Formats: sequence, structure tokens, C-alpha cells
Amino acid sequence: MNKLNVKNNETAIYGVGGLGEIGKNTYGVQFQDEIVLIDAGIKFPEDGQLGIDYVIPDYQYLVKNQDKIKALVITHGHEDHIGGIPFILQAINVPVYAGPLALALIKGKLEEHGMLKQAELHEINEKSVLKFKKTSVSFFRTTHSIPDALGVAVHTPDGVIVETGDYKFDLTPVTNTPPDLQAMAKLGEEGVLCLMGDSTNAEKPVWTKSENYVRKSARKIFDKEHGRIIFATFASNLSRVMTAIDSAYKHGRKIAVFGRSMEAAVVNGRELGYIKVPDSAFVDAAQLKSLPADKAMILCTGSQGEQMAALSRIANGTHRQIAIEPGDTVVLSSNPIPGNVLSVNRIINELEEAGATVIKGYESHIHTSGHGGQEEEKLMIRLMEPKFFVPIHGEYRMQKIHIGLAEECGIPADHCFILENGEVLALTKDTARIAGNFAAGDVFIDGNGIDSVNENVIKDRQMLSEEGLVVVVATINLKDKEIQSGPDLLSRGFVYMRESGELLDQGRKLVFKTIRRTMNNKDASEKTIKKAIADELSNFLYEKTERNPLILPMLIMNDTEK
Repeated sequence: MNKLNVKNNETAIYGVGGLGEIGKNTYGVQFQDEIVLIDAGIKFPEDGQLGIDYVIPDYQYLVKNQDKIKALVITHGHEDHIGGIPFILQAINVPVYAGPLALALIKGKLEEHGMLKQAELHEINEKSVLKFKKTSVSFFRTTHSIPDALGVAVHTPDGVIVETGDYKFDLTPVTNTPPDLQAMAKLGEEGVLCLMGDSTNAEKPVWTKSENYVRKSARKIFDKEHGRIIFATFASNLSRVMTAIDSAYKHGRKIAVFGRSMEAAVVNGRELGYIKVPDSAFVDAAQLKSLPADKAMILCTGSQGEQMAALSRIANGTHRQIAIEPGDTVVLSSNPIPGNVLSVNRIINELEEAGATVIKGYESHIHTSGHGGQEEEKLMIRLMEPKFFVPIHGEYRMQKIHIGLAEECGIPADHCFILENGEVLALTKDTARIAGNFAAGDVFIDGNGIDSVNENVIKDRQMLSEEGLVVVVATINLKDKEIQSGPDLLSRGFVYMRESGELLDQGRKLVFKTIRRTMNNKDASEKTIKKAIADELSNFLYEKTERNPLILPMLIMNDTEK
């Protein structure tokens, strides 16, 4: 920590991920040689990050300091808080502490990666206390769109650092486990040095509606609709899954579950006692076909328009077991995430064209956020009464608004800090200052391994998708300075070869001259010839077409001295 200019009497807090962004939540609280990590999330790729499955934080700092890490504590079981656990455990060996549902989801992930046996996992609840030599960790119950949501309090010699996790103040949750206001107030009464608060809904001047509000709306839909109901939501939103199953069961409908993640959610929910309906309430695809329309509900994934999710395949007619029937009602119990609007609209059109009626998210009162609005964020600040404040889990504009709310609640402007990932805030009982930073960029995951995809590879993929590819093939003998065959040019996604013969022929002649000229240089090598081909052909094609395809020279070196 001394390289970061953090003194021995200071507590440091930082985000490895989750600052200035939605997702990838991974935070650290460090006092001397003890680090407590909070969450290990992933972020899903943006549109331009082609072929990327996940984005995780750069764990470089954590790897260098892994002997100091005492625990990884988990606030709840959403992907942006637990999705990175298989990757972080490949990099460092750290014990993981999580609530019952989050732990069940983590076990499933680790089993898929073949890592479950090696992992050190511990179940916790809001009464748990983890004690280390210099620090300790306690928890408090919050409410979110998934059960077992916890806030975290890290007790250090300088004071208490509170990380809220994702939360809203739902006083009538469907799980009947309201937020523990008394525990939060007690922390505030005893003194909170710094509050790290969820900023996701800081732009919304509201008190977020209760999940019970959605349950009432769902029951009205089930009262009204007499055809088959297809209910699509996030599998991770177990509260909503509970609402759908409870509504169907109370209306005498059998439940068929589709989508691997949804099936896992239902299994976990039943095993942990959140979903309380008998086995007889569920049917498989074969039994579903024999049921009257008013006695069936299909529960599935795909409310965000995901291409391979169950609802997408049902909508476009490629699902092997389910097809849309006239009179079906499809409930999209979510709101489109930015970037998914076009995909969701496409599915809605396909469903309507096939004869279904679609009931959508907020406008039909069948969705509510799992994050608190401005009024709840102000209540959290008032309960905790922190000396210092750091907004987390939100983009910059959200964090900025959250800072304004903190100032309204009496926290001085110079006691509020918007941090970037890797930036370190050093705290004492009375002071706070920026104390340097460490590398904390994005790591792109293509597949299940920890090996990352270089940003140059992503740029190549973007170029391929936008400009196409031209492959140059030639056989040369560098020793005798001969072109033995070719060069030939192949276009993929750039121009249609049958209609662009003249352009490709001109390019072929240019490449021939380039190879001949470059081979005659004293320092000629396979590498220098490829570079010359790529540079000159790229310039030529841009001049002719104003496009920049990726140039891929493929040289067959025959009897060459390399």
C-alpha cells in the first residue's frame, strides 16, 4: 500500500470494478495487511465488443496482494455481483462468504467451471460477524429484487465502512423479510466513517414501488386472461419468479418452466423455501400440450430479447416444444435495459404477428425496479449519517446526482468523492484524501477461461463486422526472390467478388509489385513482406472505396531462409 501513498494509520477503499459503470461490482476495503473484498461481478459486453462473453475487472492488484485478502463477501446473487467469482478464484485463492441463495448460485457456477471442490465457501446471514486480527465484518438485511440481499459493514480501527449493496426500501416484500431499519440506524448511531452507496436510480426522484405492487398487478392479469399465459422475466429476479408462480397456482394453472437459468432459479427457490407450491403444480412440455389454455402458464427467460433465450425461440417459431397460439397472452415482466430496446421490440412484433397479446413492463404495472430512487437514497444517508460519502454502482451522471443528494442531507461537498476504478481513497477518523491508483481496466472474456481477449482483437472484430476482410494468398521463395504462385485476393464481407473483378485485379497487380520490391530489400523477411502488403493494399482499397477492410496476408514460404 505504501506505493499508493496510504499510511499505516489509514483505511483505504477502492473499486476494482463498479465505479462509473453499471456492473462488474468489485470493491475493496483495506487496513494495513488486511483486505476485505465485497462482491465479484461481471459486466455484459456492449454492442461493439464482438464475440465477447463477459467483461470482468483487471485483478492485477488483487493478485499482487492476495496474501492480504481475508474474505470475499457477497451482497446478493445477481450476475453483476457474483458472475466474476469463477474468474477471480482462478486468479487468487480467497474464502467466499454469501447468503443462502447467493451461495447456491455460486456453487452452480463453480460446478460448471469444475472448481467447486477447491473453493472455500461459507454461508452467512444478517446476524453473521467475521472477525480478523485488525478488522471485522458485519451485515444488515436489505431488500432488492432477489432474496437474501445484504449490506456490508467493515469495522476498521479508523471507523466503519458501509457498502449498501443493491437495495431499495421495500416495506412489503413478497419474501416477507423487510429491510432491517433498526440495524441500519444502529450503525449510524454508533458512527459510520464512510458510506459507499448504490447510485443506480439516482436520476429518479421517486420512492420505488414495492414488489407487492407487481404481485397485485400480476393477479389482476391472471383474473382477466382466459387463454394461455407466457410469463417472461429475469431468472435472477426470484421475487418476480415467486410472483408468477404464486399467481398461477392460486388461479389453478399448471406451471411449465423453460430456459436453463429459469429452471435453476426455480430449483434453488424451492430448495430454500422461497417458492412454496407442491410438485403437482409443475408440468413438463409433454403434459403442457394436453392442458386447456386457461389451465397453463409458461414461465421462461428472454424478457430482454436475448437471441437464444426461450422467449425468442418461441417468438420466431424455432422452439422445439412451444409455439404461439392465438389467444396467448405474453407478459414481459421487466423493462428493456438500454441497448436491448430494439431486440425487445422485435420480439414483441413477432409475438403479435403470431397472434399473441403482449403486456409490457412499467406501463402495465407488471415491473418495478430493484433499486431505490432518490427518496430511498436520502433515507439511507440519513440512517447512516456518514462522515464521508462515495457513490458506487452507477454511471458518472448518476454518481454526481447522488453526491447532490448527500449534500442535501448535510454531508459537506468536500466530504464526498466520485472515484474511478483503481483510484484509492485513504481515510482516517477525521480526514479523507485521494492516495494514488492502480491498474483497474476491463478484461474481456471469450469463453470460460481467465485468459483475456486483447483490445486489438476486439478492434479487429469490429473492423471485420463493419468493413470486411481481404485475404492475400501467395507462395514465395525468399532465398531465390521468386513469386511461385499468386498472389490471389479473396474478399469476405468487403466486396462481392463476381461484381468487383476489376478492383480485385488491380489490387492483385499492386500486391505482386509490392512483394517483388520488398523481397529485394536486404532485410526482407516474411514479416516485412506481410506488413508491406497490408499497408499498400489498405491504402489502395481506401482510395478506391473509402472503406478499410482488414487485410490478412497469408504467405507460403517455400524453401525459405527465415
